[in-house]
Formats: sequence, C-alpha cells, structure tokens
Amino acid sequence: MKKTFTSLLSALAITALCGTAAHAQTYQQVWADEFTTGISSSWQFETGGGGWGNNEKQYYQAANATVANGILQITAKKQSVGGMPYTSARMITKGIKEFTYGKMEARIKLPLGQGLWPAFWMLGGNISQVGWPACGEIDIMEHINSESKIYGTPHWDSNGHAEYGGNTTTTPADYHIYSVEWDASSIRWFLDGVQYHVMSIQNNAGGTEEFHRPFFLLLNLAVAGNWPGQTVDESKLPATMYVDYVRVYQKTNTPTASSITLQAESANVNNGMVVENCSEGGQNMGYIDQGDYLVWNNVNFPTSGNYLVEYRVASGASGGTISSDLNAGSIQQGNTGIPGTGGWQNWTTVSKTVNVNAGTYNFGIYAQTGGYNLNWVRITKQGSARAATVTAASSASQFQSLEAFPNPASTRLNLRAAEAFVGGQVSIQDMAGRQVYAGRYQGDAVDVAALKPGLYTVTLSQNDQITHLRFVKQ
Repeated sequence: MKKTFTSLLSALAITALCGTAAHAQTYQQVWADEFTTGISSSWQFETGGGGWGNNEKQYYQAANATVANGILQITAKKQSVGGMPYTSARMITKGIKEFTYGKMEARIKLPLGQGLWPAFWMLGGNISQVGWPACGEIDIMEHINSESKIYGTPHWDSNGHAEYGGNTTTTPADYHIYSVEWDASSIRWFLDGVQYHVMSIQNNAGGTEEFHRPFFLLLNLAVAGNWPGQTVDESKLPATMYVDYVRVYQKTNTPTASSITLQAESANVNNGMVVENCSEGGQNMGYIDQGDYLVWNNVNFPTSGNYLVEYRVASGASGGTISSDLNAGSIQQGNTGIPGTGGWQNWTTVSKTVNVNAGTYNFGIYAQTGGYNLNWVRITKQGSARAATVTAASSASQFQSLEAFPNPASTRLNLRAAEAFVGGQVSIQDMAGRQVYAGRYQGDAVDVAALKPGLYTVTLSQNDQITHLRFVKQ
C-alpha cells in the first residue's frame, strides 16, 4: 500500500512473465474468512488518522466495515472524525494469522472514483521491530481513482526502499479474484487465475530476504494520498469495497486424497429434503422435490482438471435429473439423469465428469426435477480427460442448459438458453419457494433491481422442457 517511489537498480535479478496461464498447484486451504456470519476473530482493526505515511485523508474506524449477505463491505464516507474529513476501515490479521509462503486470494469488487485507493495486501510480521520497508510488503491488489488497471507490487529494503511493480487491465467495478502464489523461489501475481507479474526471491535475489519470513494480511480503502492525489470526487461517496472471501492455501507434503465422499445427511445446508434411514446403512435424503438442494461448505479441489462426480441414488418412480454447482450456482457443472430403480431403497450410481479449477468451494447439488432419494455424492480426481459418463439416461423431461450472467447480479440478469425456450415462461423464486417474478422469456435479460439481496432460483419452462439455475442478487 505504501508508495514512496524510489528507482530500482536495473541489475536486480528479477524476471517478468506477463499474460501466461496460471500453473495448477497442489495447495491445501489452511485458513479462510468467508464472512458468512460476520467478520471473524482473525481480524483486528487499525484506527486513527494522521495520513498513514502517504498523506491520506481518512480516519480509520471499525464502524466502516460491515457484513451483509455474506459480503464484507468496507465503506469510505464523507464524515469528519479526528480532524480528518473522511472515514473508512482498515483490517489486519497481525499477530493472529501470519503466513510464510502460500497462495493468498480474495474475490473483490472495487469502487471507482477520484481519490479512492482500495487494497488487498500483506506486511511482514516484524514491522514493529524493524519498521518499513525492512519488514517487506506484498501488494496483492491495489487500485486508484477510476483506472481500468490493477497493480501488484512488492516493497523491500535494498540499501533503501526498493519496489518492482506490475499491472494489468481489468474491469475493477466487477468481482474478480486477486491472488499471489509465493514460495522460496518467487512471488507471482494473478488476476482470475491468469499470471501477469512475477519477481524472483530465490537466494534473496536483490536483497529480498524479507520475503522468507511471516507476513500478515490487510484489507483497506484509503481516501486520497500521494499516489491517487489529493483531489476527492465526493459525488462518489459513500464508496464501498466488496469482499466475498479471503482464503489462504499452503503446499503440504501430506498426500492428497484422490476421492472424497459427501454424505447427503451431513450437508451444511439442506433446503427441502428429509432425512430417513437407508438400506445401505446410516441415512439418506428422501422426499426430494424439484428445487430442493444441498450444500457442503469448503470442499477442496486440490488441482485443476477433471473430476468424476458420482451420485448414489434410488427411485421408486421414473427417476429425475440432478445437477451440481459451485459457490451458490456461480459455476455450473451440468446435469445428470437418474433412472427409475424399482424402489426407493434400490440403489444405483450415476456419474458425470466435470472440469474444475483448483480451489476450495461451496459444493451444491440441485434437484432439477424430483422423484428420487440421495445417499451420497463422491468426487474423484481423474488422471486424464474423459467424456461425461451417465450410467442411465433420464426418462424425465429433457434438460436444456441455462446460463445467467453476471452472477452475482445487481440490476439486470442476462439469460441464455436453447432456442426451444424462447417464448416460454420465466420465473424467479426466493429460497422460501415464493415466486417473486414471472414473465415471458424472449432470449434477453430479466430486471432484478427490485429484488432484495440474497439467493434465488430462476426457472425457464416451455412445453415439457424445464431448466433451473441459482443466482445471487447483490
């Protein structure tokens, strides 16, 4: 975050690679704040004014950081406190969660406006003893004013302040995933999984010994300063930085399990299903109707690639259709047909191969149609790409894929489906099953501005065809 610009000796052993695809790493999640129920105890607030070494104009206070619908909101306001004309918030994990090496990432939507300076960054845990820049600093993401660029920059002490910044173009007002991968050899910066900057720290290249010690995380939204300038467009205030989650992964020498089984009755979220005794032992979920769903939180996919998703199911009727998704429907994994098995406890396994980027997700399954029971879901890493496998075709209504974007949506939700649905019915249901919108699908967008923030299901139907998708209204 700190910007005292000093020229860097060109002789530093630094290598830059721009626009290359991210290399899949085997990381295990070691910490996260999903902001599901508030701000966790891993954070503490730094407060006060005084410019923070950069001639900033805000007074930091905890009141400017809130959580709504699982999203952290850091808001800058025109408000005089402590002799400063603006207020905002600055959160740190110092002394609570500190890490040496790893993958640090956050999904963030940024405010735009002259004088605004949001950042997701790290400082060396020994800053109180050695000061800055000797402690080291890793700016995972910084943005200023209304630029279309974001910046990733390390700062350190090399007989004086040294820095080596990179940047890339994006749409900062939309949600993006900002991350670094940091190990003993280098620090690499990513935007949505695509690397845009790298610096070597191998063998302390360029005096970079700071980057082999513990660092803590910071989130803040500054107002004015040496870098964005002293002019503030107050018409943009209040301005909010939205943070969906912050996650930290580290490499482990423990072999990664190739398969994980998710018991249906152990899901973190159950909407509509009923627990009952299972003929295979334990319990299963039954009385599944269209629109019911389960969610298991923090399911880790250790590497990018193909995974086999298997469903243990039974149907005393004619079967149905089940789908899986990640992070409340923002990543759809497609549908699998379930056959009639001749009994509600006559079990069979159906499966589908999906492609997933490495990371930790909330994994959900959704009943596109009802008429079956579910015992478990098993996810297995595949060694090579395979075509989707379904053990039996569904005799229920044929499914046609549906896409919705942006997701999360704020004012308009664009829908894209097969031409067969044009002219059919489009409806939106809240999580209580109440219909909050109904109309005709004409191949375009639906106005969702009037909906309250939360999770919804959009349904398209035409004749005997039906498709569903969950989306988030922010």
